[in-house]
Amino acid sequence: MAHLLDRPIWTSLLWRHAALAEGGALAKRYPADMSAFAATGDETEESIAALGELGGTLLLVQKDPLVFPAGFEPVSQATLVQMVADAPVAFADDARIRPLALGDAADMLELAMLTKPGPFSLRAQDFGPFWGIRQNGRLIAMAGQRLGPKGLRELSGVCVHPDAQGQGLGRLMSLYGARKIQEAGETAFLHAYATNMPAIRLYESIGFQLRETMNMALIRREG
Repeated sequence: MAHLLDRPIWTSLLWRHAALAEGGALAKRYPADMSAFAATGDETEESIAALGELGGTLLLVQKDPLVFPAGFEPVSQATLVQMVADAPVAFADDARIRPLALGDAADMLELAMLTKPGPFSLRAQDFGPFWGIRQNGRLIAMAGQRLGPKGLRELSGVCVHPDAQGQGLGRLMSLYGARKIQEAGETAFLHAYATNMPAIRLYESIGFQLRETMNMALIRREG
């Protein structure tokens, strides 16, 4: 039986983010100015065709091998690891950590573009809450929540400014973000590039375990 996390974009758009979903019963996506995330519920010809009708640039993440709609080509492809924290993570808090608000969006995007934690936009907070640490007014670390199938929540956007690395802030923000998810009664999960061993080791050290290897592709219409 398929797990909700086998197609996390699809199950998020069916559940927590249903109000944001564009598309129909066979294929859905987030608003283009928010995210390129898109998905189908299966690989039938009808579903793949419906995915292509969503148009634009699409970002796919799923356990099953990816099938692209006719007329689309991959811009980039990668293998991800999907990790889950089934047991409670350690409590972590710091007086410097503050909730981030809409007024922080530009600084969040700037930090994300500098550190490249993954897909990010000015509308990242539409996925869920974010928290951050500022130093002398500059945002130097953050973490937040993204996809959310029923009973599950993705820890995402964990990044630390290069000038502040080596201070344990990545670990702090990861623990804080995961704990927030667990305190809400949900299971925390995340994605990392399979080649990013430092990040994987960090997540393993705080209680995340490998659940599955995932396929990712950014695709767009040819021409």
